[in-house]
Amino acid sequence: MWKILVAFIIFAAISLTLIFNMGDKVDMQGEAGHGVSHSEEAAPAAAPAAPAPAEAPAAADGQAK
Repeated sequence: MWKILVAFIIFAAISLTLIFNMGDKVDMQGEAGHGVSHSEEAAPAAAPAAPAPAEAPAAADGQAK
């Protein structure tokens, strides 16, 4: 249990050090700032779903599925 606490403290120290050193240069927007363009066009409509196959008739011996 103490190992988890030590690992968390080390991770927190590294994270805070990076955040404080980077300052306002940290990009939290994922791929938004890397030239990915989001088109405003609607996606093409999906093809209509095929009708569900009819259920097989119950077995001749009277047992239902």
